Amino acid sequence: MAPNLLGSTATLFLEATQQDIRQSKTPESVPSTSKSTAQTAQTRDEPKYKWRIVWRNVIAFLYLHIGALYGFYLFFAGAKFLTLIWTLVVAALGAVGVTAGAHRLWAHRAYKAKWPMRLILMIFQTLAFQNHLSEWVRDHRVHHKFTDTDADPHNAKRGFFFSHMGWLLVRKHRDVIEKGATVDVSDLESDPIVVWQRRLYVILMPVFCFLIPTWVPCRFWGETGMNSWYCATVFRYTLSLNLTWLVNSAAHIWGTKPYDDSISPTDNVRIALGAFGEGWHNYHHVFPWDYKAAELGNYRANFTTAFIDFFAWLGQAYDLKTVPLNMIKKRAARTGDGTRIDRDEHYGHSHEGAIWGWGDIDMHTEDILDAQITNKTD
Repeated sequence: MAPNLLGSTATLFLEATQQDIRQSKTPESVPSTSKSTAQTAQTRDEPKYKWRIVWRNVIAFLYLHIGALYGFYLFFAGAKFLTLIWTLVVAALGAVGVTAGAHRLWAHRAYKAKWPMRLILMIFQTLAFQNHLSEWVRDHRVHHKFTDTDADPHNAKRGFFFSHMGWLLVRKHRDVIEKGATVDVSDLESDPIVVWQRRLYVILMPVFCFLIPTWVPCRFWGETGMNSWYCATVFRYTLSLNLTWLVNSAAHIWGTKPYDDSISPTDNVRIALGAFGEGWHNYHHVFPWDYKAAELGNYRANFTTAFIDFFAWLGQAYDLKTVPLNMIKKRAARTGDGTRIDRDEHYGHSHEGAIWGWGDIDMHTEDILDAQITNKTD
Protein backbone atom coordinates (compact mmCIF):
# COMPACT_ATOMS: atom_id res chain seq x y z
CA MET A 1 0.00 0.00 0.00
CA ALA A 2 1.32 3.46 -1.05
CA PRO A 3 -1.01 6.31 -0.34
CA ASN A 4 -0.71 10.05 -0.94
CA LEU A 5 -1.09 10.82 2.72
CA LEU A 6 -1.40 14.55 2.80
CA GLY A 7 -3.05 16.20 -0.13
CA SER A 8 -4.75 19.26 -1.47
CA THR A 9 -7.73 19.25 0.86
CA ALA A 10 -5.46 19.07 3.88
CA THR A 11 -4.68 22.77 4.14
CA LEU A 12 -1.61 22.32 6.32
CA PHE A 13 0.04 20.14 3.68
CA LEU A 14 -1.23 21.91 0.58
CA GLU A 15 2.10 22.56 -1.09
CA ALA A 16 3.23 18.94 -1.36
CA THR A 17 0.14 17.62 -3.04
CA GLN A 18 -0.42 16.53 -6.57
CA GLN A 19 -2.52 19.23 -8.14
CA ASP A 20 -4.89 18.74 -11.03
CA ILE A 21 -2.99 18.33 -14.27
CA ARG A 22 -4.82 21.30 -15.71
CA GLN A 23 -3.53 23.50 -12.92
CA SER A 24 0.03 22.33 -13.47
CA LYS A 25 0.28 23.73 -16.95
CA THR A 26 2.07 26.92 -16.12
CA PRO A 27 3.49 29.20 -18.79
CA GLU A 28 6.88 27.56 -18.23
CA SER A 29 5.50 24.19 -19.38
CA VAL A 30 4.06 25.56 -22.62
CA PRO A 31 6.53 25.49 -25.52
CA SER A 32 7.44 28.94 -26.78
CA THR A 33 8.70 29.65 -30.29
CA SER A 34 10.58 32.65 -28.95
CA LYS A 35 13.01 30.55 -26.95
CA SER A 36 16.48 30.43 -28.36
CA THR A 37 18.28 27.21 -29.22
CA ALA A 38 20.72 27.84 -26.39
CA GLN A 39 17.91 28.19 -23.88
CA THR A 40 16.34 24.97 -25.11
CA ALA A 41 19.62 23.10 -24.80
CA GLN A 42 20.13 24.48 -21.31
CA THR A 43 16.67 23.27 -20.31
CA ARG A 44 17.45 19.79 -21.62
CA ASP A 45 20.67 19.66 -19.61
CA GLU A 46 18.89 20.49 -16.36
CA PRO A 47 18.03 17.61 -14.02
CA LYS A 48 14.59 16.14 -14.62
CA TYR A 49 13.65 16.42 -10.96
CA LYS A 50 14.74 19.12 -8.54
CA TRP A 51 13.73 18.72 -4.94
CA ARG A 52 11.68 21.72 -3.88
CA ILE A 53 11.32 21.47 -0.13
CA VAL A 54 7.94 22.31 1.38
CA TRP A 55 9.02 23.86 4.65
CA ARG A 56 5.52 23.99 6.06
CA ASN A 57 5.39 20.20 5.89
CA VAL A 58 8.86 19.88 7.43
CA ILE A 59 7.75 21.97 10.42
CA ALA A 60 4.47 20.07 10.73
CA PHE A 61 6.15 16.66 10.73
CA LEU A 62 8.77 17.82 13.22
CA TYR A 63 5.99 18.88 15.58
CA LEU A 64 4.09 15.63 15.09
CA HIS A 65 7.10 13.43 15.81
CA ILE A 66 8.32 15.45 18.78
CA GLY A 67 4.76 15.57 20.09
CA ALA A 68 4.40 11.81 19.59
CA LEU A 69 7.52 11.17 21.67
CA TYR A 70 6.07 13.39 24.40
CA GLY A 71 2.76 11.53 24.16
CA PHE A 72 4.57 8.21 24.52
CA TYR A 73 6.25 9.58 27.67
CA LEU A 74 2.88 10.69 29.07
CA PHE A 75 1.56 7.12 28.89
CA PHE A 76 4.03 6.36 31.71
CA ALA A 77 3.78 9.72 33.47
CA GLY A 78 0.19 10.43 34.32
CA ALA A 79 -2.09 9.42 31.43
CA LYS A 80 -4.94 7.14 32.47
CA PHE A 81 -5.03 3.50 31.39
CA LEU A 82 -8.36 4.08 29.61
CA THR A 83 -6.61 6.70 27.48
CA LEU A 84 -4.16 4.08 26.29
CA ILE A 85 -7.01 1.71 25.42
CA TRP A 86 -8.87 4.51 23.63
CA THR A 87 -5.73 5.42 21.68
CA LEU A 88 -5.30 1.85 20.45
CA VAL A 89 -8.99 1.52 19.53
CA VAL A 90 -9.02 4.75 17.53
CA ALA A 91 -5.76 3.79 15.80
CA ALA A 92 -7.22 0.40 14.85
CA LEU A 93 -10.38 1.96 13.43
CA GLY A 94 -8.36 4.39 11.34
CA ALA A 95 -6.12 1.57 10.10
CA VAL A 96 -9.11 -0.48 8.94
CA GLY A 97 -10.50 2.58 7.17
CA VAL A 98 -7.31 2.73 5.12
CA THR A 99 -6.65 -0.97 4.56
CA ALA A 100 -10.15 -2.37 4.06
CA GLY A 101 -11.61 0.87 2.71
CA ALA A 102 -9.33 3.17 0.75
CA HIS A 103 -6.97 0.39 -0.26
CA ARG A 104 -8.76 -2.88 -0.98
CA LEU A 105 -12.30 -1.60 -1.64
CA TRP A 106 -11.88 1.70 -3.47
CA ALA A 107 -8.34 1.64 -4.89
CA HIS A 108 -8.26 -1.98 -6.11
CA ARG A 109 -11.98 -2.81 -6.27
CA ALA A 110 -11.07 -6.22 -4.83
CA TYR A 111 -14.56 -6.57 -3.40
CA LYS A 112 -17.82 -4.65 -3.23
CA ALA A 113 -19.66 -3.27 -0.22
CA LYS A 114 -23.17 -2.07 0.48
CA TRP A 115 -23.66 1.55 1.48
CA PRO A 116 -23.68 1.02 5.31
CA MET A 117 -20.26 -0.62 5.18
CA ARG A 118 -18.96 1.99 2.75
CA LEU A 119 -20.17 4.75 5.06
CA ILE A 120 -18.44 3.16 8.06
CA LEU A 121 -15.20 2.71 6.13
CA MET A 122 -15.36 6.30 4.87
CA ILE A 123 -15.66 7.60 8.45
CA PHE A 124 -12.78 5.40 9.59
CA GLN A 125 -10.64 6.53 6.64
CA THR A 126 -11.41 10.18 7.45
CA LEU A 127 -10.35 9.51 11.03
CA ALA A 128 -6.97 8.32 9.72
CA PHE A 129 -6.41 11.66 7.89
CA GLN A 130 -4.54 10.35 4.88
CA ASN A 131 -6.39 12.69 2.54
CA HIS A 132 -9.81 12.19 1.00
CA LEU A 133 -10.58 8.99 -0.88
CA SER A 134 -10.50 10.46 -4.37
CA GLU A 135 -6.90 11.60 -4.05
CA TRP A 136 -5.78 8.59 -1.98
CA VAL A 137 -7.11 6.17 -4.61
CA ARG A 138 -5.72 8.14 -7.55
CA ASP A 139 -2.19 8.24 -6.15
CA HIS A 140 -2.28 4.59 -5.13
CA ARG A 141 -3.36 3.46 -8.57
CA VAL A 142 -0.57 5.57 -10.04
CA HIS A 143 1.87 3.86 -7.67
CA HIS A 144 0.83 0.43 -8.93
CA LYS A 145 0.86 1.38 -12.60
CA PHE A 146 4.30 3.03 -12.45
CA THR A 147 6.07 1.45 -9.47
CA ASP A 148 9.69 2.57 -8.96
CA THR A 149 9.62 5.07 -11.81
CA ASP A 150 9.53 8.86 -11.70
CA ALA A 151 5.74 8.61 -11.92
CA ASP A 152 5.62 6.70 -8.63
CA PRO A 153 4.75 9.25 -5.89
CA HIS A 154 7.03 7.51 -3.36
CA ASN A 155 9.60 5.94 -5.68
CA ALA A 156 11.59 3.47 -3.56
CA LYS A 157 14.62 3.84 -5.84
CA ARG A 158 15.22 7.24 -4.23
CA GLY A 159 15.99 5.58 -0.91
CA PHE A 160 14.34 4.62 2.35
CA PHE A 161 13.73 8.12 3.70
CA PHE A 162 12.22 9.45 0.48
CA SER A 163 9.81 6.53 0.10
CA HIS A 164 8.98 6.62 3.82
CA MET A 165 8.16 10.30 4.33
CA GLY A 166 10.52 12.42 2.25
CA TRP A 167 8.14 12.41 -0.69
CA LEU A 168 5.74 14.44 1.44
CA LEU A 169 8.39 17.05 2.18
CA VAL A 170 9.03 18.02 -1.45
CA ARG A 171 6.98 18.91 -4.48
CA LYS A 172 6.06 15.95 -6.64
CA HIS A 173 7.85 14.93 -9.78
CA ARG A 174 6.05 16.16 -12.86
CA ASP A 175 5.67 12.58 -14.14
CA VAL A 176 3.44 11.83 -11.16
CA ILE A 177 1.08 14.55 -12.34
CA GLU A 178 1.20 13.87 -16.05
CA LYS A 179 1.02 10.07 -15.95
CA GLY A 180 -1.37 10.20 -13.03
CA ALA A 181 -3.85 11.95 -15.30
CA THR A 182 -3.94 8.82 -17.50
CA VAL A 183 -5.15 6.53 -14.71
CA ASP A 184 -8.90 5.99 -14.65
CA VAL A 185 -10.68 7.04 -11.44
CA SER A 186 -14.08 7.70 -12.99
CA ASP A 187 -15.64 4.95 -10.86
CA LEU A 188 -15.22 7.11 -7.77
CA GLU A 189 -17.49 9.80 -9.17
CA SER A 190 -20.39 7.34 -9.21
CA ASP A 191 -20.06 6.62 -5.48
CA PRO A 192 -22.02 9.30 -3.57
CA ILE A 193 -20.19 8.51 -0.32
CA VAL A 194 -16.82 9.26 -1.92
CA VAL A 195 -18.14 12.44 -3.50
CA TRP A 196 -19.78 13.58 -0.27
CA GLN A 197 -16.59 12.99 1.72
CA ARG A 198 -14.49 15.00 -0.72
CA ARG A 199 -16.86 17.97 -0.61
CA LEU A 200 -17.03 18.05 3.19
CA TYR A 201 -13.49 16.88 3.97
CA VAL A 202 -12.30 20.17 5.45
CA ILE A 203 -15.03 19.77 8.08
CA LEU A 204 -15.12 16.00 8.54
CA MET A 205 -11.37 15.48 8.87
CA PRO A 206 -10.69 17.81 11.85
CA VAL A 207 -13.78 16.51 13.65
CA PHE A 208 -13.02 12.79 13.28
CA CYS A 209 -9.22 12.87 13.37
CA PHE A 210 -8.54 15.50 16.03
CA LEU A 211 -11.58 16.80 17.93
CA ILE A 212 -13.44 13.60 18.85
CA PRO A 213 -10.32 11.57 19.80
CA THR A 214 -9.23 14.42 22.10
CA TRP A 215 -12.67 15.18 23.56
CA VAL A 216 -13.76 11.65 24.52
CA PRO A 217 -11.07 10.98 27.20
CA CYS A 218 -11.66 14.41 28.74
CA ARG A 219 -15.42 14.02 28.80
CA PHE A 220 -15.86 10.41 29.91
CA TRP A 221 -12.99 9.61 32.29
CA GLY A 222 -11.58 12.96 33.27
CA GLU A 223 -8.34 12.88 31.33
CA THR A 224 -6.42 16.15 31.14
CA GLY A 225 -6.50 18.04 27.87
CA MET A 226 -2.72 17.83 27.53
CA ASN A 227 -2.64 14.06 28.01
CA SER A 228 -5.59 13.54 25.72
CA TRP A 229 -4.13 15.68 22.93
CA TYR A 230 -0.61 14.26 22.94
CA CYS A 231 -1.54 10.63 23.64
CA ALA A 232 -4.86 9.94 21.91
CA THR A 233 -4.34 12.33 19.04
CA VAL A 234 -0.75 13.31 18.24
CA PHE A 235 0.87 10.00 19.23
CA ARG A 236 -1.89 7.94 17.65
CA TYR A 237 -1.88 9.90 14.40
CA THR A 238 1.92 9.92 14.03
CA LEU A 239 2.16 6.21 14.79
CA SER A 240 -0.49 5.38 12.19
CA LEU A 241 1.28 7.46 9.58
CA ASN A 242 4.59 5.70 10.14
CA LEU A 243 3.02 2.24 10.03
CA THR A 244 1.48 3.17 6.69
CA TRP A 245 4.75 4.60 5.41
CA LEU A 246 6.59 1.37 6.24
CA VAL A 247 4.62 -0.33 3.49
CA ASN A 248 5.96 2.28 1.06
CA SER A 249 9.55 2.05 2.30
CA ALA A 250 10.58 -1.05 4.26
CA ALA A 251 8.27 -3.34 2.29
CA HIS A 252 10.10 -2.27 -0.85
CA ILE A 253 13.54 -3.07 0.62
CA TRP A 254 13.52 -5.94 3.14
CA GLY A 255 11.76 -9.26 2.73
CA THR A 256 11.22 -12.07 0.27
CA LYS A 257 9.88 -12.00 -3.28
CA PRO A 258 8.08 -15.32 -3.72
CA TYR A 259 5.98 -14.22 -6.69
CA ASP A 260 8.14 -11.79 -8.69
CA ASP A 261 11.77 -11.09 -7.84
CA SER A 262 12.15 -8.45 -10.56
CA ILE A 263 10.09 -5.83 -8.69
CA SER A 264 10.98 -4.06 -5.45
CA PRO A 265 7.93 -4.90 -3.28
CA THR A 266 8.58 -7.68 -0.77
CA ASP A 267 6.66 -9.93 1.62
CA ASN A 268 7.48 -8.93 5.20
CA VAL A 269 5.61 -10.53 8.10
CA ARG A 270 6.62 -7.85 10.62
CA ILE A 271 5.15 -5.11 8.49
CA ALA A 272 2.07 -7.26 7.86
CA LEU A 273 1.49 -7.47 11.61
CA GLY A 274 1.87 -3.71 12.14
CA ALA A 275 -0.08 -2.70 9.04
CA PHE A 276 -3.07 -5.01 9.55
CA GLY A 277 -2.09 -7.39 6.76
CA GLU A 278 -0.62 -5.01 4.21
CA GLY A 279 2.93 -6.36 4.44
CA TRP A 280 2.51 -9.17 1.89
CA HIS A 281 3.54 -6.60 -0.65
CA ASN A 282 5.18 -8.75 -3.31
CA TYR A 283 2.03 -10.82 -3.61
CA HIS A 284 -0.12 -7.68 -3.60
CA HIS A 285 1.74 -6.04 -6.48
CA VAL A 286 1.49 -9.21 -8.54
CA PHE A 287 -2.20 -9.75 -7.73
CA PRO A 288 -3.56 -6.34 -6.67
CA TRP A 289 -7.18 -7.43 -7.17
CA ASP A 290 -7.13 -10.12 -4.45
CA TYR A 291 -9.23 -8.85 -1.52
CA LYS A 292 -6.93 -10.66 0.94
CA ALA A 293 -3.84 -8.87 -0.42
CA ALA A 294 -2.03 -12.10 0.48
CA GLU A 295 -1.99 -15.82 -0.21
CA LEU A 296 -2.50 -16.67 3.46
CA GLY A 297 -5.45 -18.80 4.40
CA ASN A 298 -5.64 -17.49 7.97
CA TYR A 299 -5.98 -14.19 9.83
CA ARG A 300 -2.88 -14.29 12.04
CA ALA A 301 -1.05 -11.59 10.10
CA ASN A 302 -3.97 -10.18 8.13
CA PHE A 303 -6.57 -8.60 10.41
CA THR A 304 -8.04 -6.65 7.49
CA THR A 305 -9.11 -9.86 5.76
CA ALA A 306 -10.86 -10.97 8.96
CA PHE A 307 -12.67 -7.62 9.06
CA ILE A 308 -13.86 -7.96 5.45
CA ASP A 309 -14.90 -11.60 5.96
CA PHE A 310 -16.91 -10.61 9.03
CA PHE A 311 -18.81 -8.00 7.04
CA ALA A 312 -19.29 -10.55 4.27
CA TRP A 313 -20.89 -12.82 6.88
CA LEU A 314 -23.17 -9.91 7.78
CA GLY A 315 -24.08 -9.55 4.11
CA GLN A 316 -22.39 -6.16 3.71
CA ALA A 317 -19.34 -7.23 1.66
CA TYR A 318 -19.73 -9.26 -1.52
CA ASP A 319 -18.01 -10.20 -4.79
CA LEU A 320 -14.80 -10.98 -2.89
CA LYS A 321 -12.14 -11.68 -5.52
CA THR A 322 -9.27 -14.13 -4.92
CA VAL A 323 -6.57 -15.76 -7.02
CA PRO A 324 -6.83 -19.50 -7.79
CA LEU A 325 -4.03 -21.60 -6.32
CA ASN A 326 -2.88 -22.89 -9.71
CA MET A 327 -2.46 -19.32 -10.98
CA ILE A 328 -0.36 -18.45 -7.91
CA LYS A 329 1.84 -21.51 -8.34
CA LYS A 330 2.45 -20.82 -12.01
CA ARG A 331 3.43 -17.22 -11.35
CA ALA A 332 5.69 -18.11 -8.43
CA ALA A 333 7.44 -20.80 -10.48
CA ARG A 334 7.92 -18.45 -13.41
CA THR A 335 9.11 -15.23 -11.75
CA GLY A 336 9.47 -15.81 -7.99
CA ASP A 337 12.70 -15.90 -5.98
CA GLY A 338 12.23 -19.57 -5.06
CA THR A 339 11.14 -18.99 -1.45
CA ARG A 340 7.68 -20.31 -2.25
CA ILE A 341 8.33 -22.70 -5.12
CA ASP A 342 11.28 -23.50 -7.37
CA ARG A 343 11.10 -21.23 -10.35
CA ASP A 344 11.12 -22.54 -13.89
CA GLU A 345 12.98 -19.77 -15.68
CA HIS A 346 13.66 -16.08 -15.42
CA TYR A 347 11.50 -13.50 -17.09
CA GLY A 348 12.53 -9.86 -17.23
CA HIS A 349 10.08 -7.47 -15.65
CA SER A 350 8.50 -4.53 -17.38
CA HIS A 351 5.97 -2.02 -16.12
CA GLU A 352 4.18 -2.27 -19.44
CA GLY A 353 0.83 -3.85 -18.74
CA ALA A 354 1.02 -3.37 -14.96
CA ILE A 355 -2.40 -3.01 -13.39
CA TRP A 356 -3.77 -1.15 -10.38
CA GLY A 357 -6.51 -3.68 -9.62
CA TRP A 358 -9.86 -5.08 -10.75
CA GLY A 359 -11.26 -3.10 -13.66
CA ASP A 360 -7.94 -1.89 -15.08
CA ILE A 361 -8.11 -1.97 -18.87
CA ASP A 362 -4.75 -3.78 -18.98
CA MET A 363 -5.99 -6.72 -16.91
CA HIS A 364 -5.71 -10.02 -18.81
CA THR A 365 -8.96 -11.64 -19.84
CA GLU A 366 -7.83 -15.04 -18.56
CA ASP A 367 -7.18 -13.55 -15.11
CA ILE A 368 -10.70 -12.17 -15.06
CA LEU A 369 -12.17 -15.49 -16.13
CA ASP A 370 -10.05 -17.55 -13.71
CA ALA A 371 -10.62 -15.31 -10.68
CA GLN A 372 -12.53 -16.85 -7.81
CA ILE A 373 -15.35 -14.63 -6.54
CA THR A 374 -17.16 -15.44 -3.27
CA ASN A 375 -20.42 -13.94 -2.01
CA LYS A 376 -21.12 -13.15 -5.63
CA THR A 377 -24.24 -11.17 -6.53
CA ASP A 378 -25.70 -10.28 -9.90
